Amino acid sequence: MLAAAGLALALGHAILQLPQAAVSLPTQVAGNMGQSGVEHPVTAVLLNFRGYDTLLEVAVLLLAFFGVMALSQTQSMCPAEPAHALLQALARLLAPLMVLVAGYLLWIGAYAPGGAFQAGAVLAAAGVMLRLAGLLPAWAQPGRLLRTGLVAGLLVFVVVALIALGQGVLLQYPSSAAGTLILLIETGLALSIGLTLSGLYLCSMETRA
Repeated sequence: MLAAAGLALALGHAILQLPQAAVSLPTQVAGNMGQSGVEHPVTAVLLNFRGYDTLLEVAVLLLAFFGVMALSQTQSMCPAEPAHALLQALARLLAPLMVLVAGYLLWIGAYAPGGAFQAGAVLAAAGVMLRLAGLLPAWAQPGRLLRTGLVAGLLVFVVVALIALGQGVLLQYPSSAAGTLILLIETGLALSIGLTLSGLYLCSMETRA
């Protein structure tokens, strides 16, 4: 505890001693919003100005899922207990609404807080809820269609990056098409993130005789 407290104090002191930034990042973002293709600064930063970071984050998330899927092949899991009929009815009612909310968050991300990660999280929550209600089986071995959905977001992101590279710079979208390309990327990401996050749970709940 003393070591942790000393480290916290040292880090706090180091942060307080940092010089004032020579460049104001919020000012730079605001000055380039017209070229970003969207109206919300967070989406502009994540999907345009710092697209490299988001691309790598998606790749890391997908690798984490592959690791969980590989481990689940060697572990025995207890089958889930049958859910109450009331819980199943509630899950059937809420799942379509959650998909609708995810679509709204995906669309509104260009103008207000939202986007692919938030939409994917809602889709993943819907998948976990359906599993807990006994309406969705665990993933023993994802099929071809499911695997396509898992990698769709990363593949779309890479394809768009390569198209931009053909125009000059990797992940530098043409201003006239930036909004469309960002929406295309976010649609693929929302699907992949939703499947990946729910898969982290569904694979770990795999049952074996």
